[in-house]
Amino acid sequence: MKVLTEGQSAKKCNDTAMPQTFLNLRRGGGRFCAAGSRLLRSGLRAALLGTLLAASGFGTRSPAASHSQADIIPPRPSREFRGAWVATVANIDWPSRKGLSTAEQQAELVAILDRAIQLKLNAVIFQVRPACDAMYASRIEPWSEYLSGTMGRAPQPFYDPLAFAVAEAHKRGIELHAWFNPYRARVLASVSPVSPDHISKKRPQLVRQYGKYLWLDPGEKQVQDYSLSVIMDVVKRYDVDGIHFDDYFYPYKEKDSAGKEMAFPDDASWRRYGAGGKLSRDDWRRQNVSRFIERVYKSIKSAKPWVKFGVSPFGIWRPGNPAQIRGFDAYADLYADSRLWLASGWVDYFAPQLYWAIDPPEQSFPVLLKWWTAQNPKGRLLVAGIDTTKTAHGASAANPSTSRRSWPPEEIVNQIQRSRELPGVGGHIHWNMRALMRNASLDEALARGVYQQPALVPALSWLGGSAPGKPRLTLPKDTAGVPAKITWAASGSGKAWLWLLQTRHAGQWTNQILPGTTLSQAMGKSAPDVVALSAVDRKGNVSSPAILSLTGRAR
Repeated sequence: MKVLTEGQSAKKCNDTAMPQTFLNLRRGGGRFCAAGSRLLRSGLRAALLGTLLAASGFGTRSPAASHSQADIIPPRPSREFRGAWVATVANIDWPSRKGLSTAEQQAELVAILDRAIQLKLNAVIFQVRPACDAMYASRIEPWSEYLSGTMGRAPQPFYDPLAFAVAEAHKRGIELHAWFNPYRARVLASVSPVSPDHISKKRPQLVRQYGKYLWLDPGEKQVQDYSLSVIMDVVKRYDVDGIHFDDYFYPYKEKDSAGKEMAFPDDASWRRYGAGGKLSRDDWRRQNVSRFIERVYKSIKSAKPWVKFGVSPFGIWRPGNPAQIRGFDAYADLYADSRLWLASGWVDYFAPQLYWAIDPPEQSFPVLLKWWTAQNPKGRLLVAGIDTTKTAHGASAANPSTSRRSWPPEEIVNQIQRSRELPGVGGHIHWNMRALMRNASLDEALARGVYQQPALVPALSWLGGSAPGKPRLTLPKDTAGVPAKITWAASGSGKAWLWLLQTRHAGQWTNQILPGTTLSQAMGKSAPDVVALSAVDRKGNVSSPAILSLTGRAR
């Protein structure tokens, strides 16, 4: 038998009331729609529908239930990566200061995640390695001083902040991405004595003093191995959803006391590994970074294919690309050939830091974002890094500040809207979470303008996998004969990462994204007309929906 496609069924089956799912069922002896039409004309519609519901596994009618399989298709959910960076270096976002108690640190993390879910974000980028230190129980590097105030000192009473953050994020259906700085070893904000197990003490030959900072030398093969081992330790031991790098590779240029730019001190590694080759020193440095990016990506996929790898480089690849763009040259100064990483497919998502407004032509947010869409031949997930901190100075549309760091909330809303209009853009990340915690006018503008409905993280087709099985959905009644709650379960032995729950009230659909551990929800005072439930796996694949309608309410 030939199965009708969606387009064919509309044209070839005269019974427009027949559910689309039924039209596609295989049955011997001819097309189902033809047989269905004859049966309907003979007055057997109810019998036919009941038989097919049982045969098709659409669920059984509970004696206590008052519902039926709906002849309705719910709207497709929004797909958009909505993230925020949570920086721990210098206590930017979390914890708010050094030396907080375990309970205080945990309460602050919970507040951050609660705000994220209130805003309908779906991912948090949590900095776990600010400078060769750890915001988790590392077997390789010392505890970060930004927790206790002393490098190497564990939280007391003991807990593991990364494990706690992962668990709390997942309880809320939010992805948790672990953010690493691969080469930075010590920053100016550090005041604690360096602990004996820090890389600068254990293996000083790999560390370079550069201005006021300590930096791992990306040209050293042992540095590449060392940083990869730190990253893969987290991939293997924690249930993180992603690994993330920002824009720090080779350091931003430091100046000496005379104001002259200092050269990065990698003479030793250059002589050992680069000087005898065909590459210039600059190209050799870029190759060091690019090879590491590729190696990290492939190592993650070998260990846990579903764990995403994302990079957020400086938003301008090179000045003049496109022609009107002026500014910092990350390709030349940070030795970051980020366009190569995207074009080669060595990332799952790519979030250039586009920390400029829409209008200025020399660094225009939409102009740069559109340029990046053309550098993505492998179709990786492209998301915009946006500087939400610039709304934190009280500017408004009616009273804009002349300060370059003061934007009205509408600027961020408009940037999100502009990104949605560009084909090939799949979301955005806010720099930073603190700006979303302290700006009620911004939060209101986001909720009213661009975050009215939740969104699923876009599925990444290159990660593979098939859609989960359709869940089982029931609506049992209470003693008064009214459906009291929705209950559901995964099909077979499958396990859902998230649930997409869609309800229709008076013709209006509402979407909810719930964690996979949630298996029921109270109906409330106003029961919906229709309930649809889909399972979502870790790769973003979505099942076909289980759909039920209350008796007499299906449309």
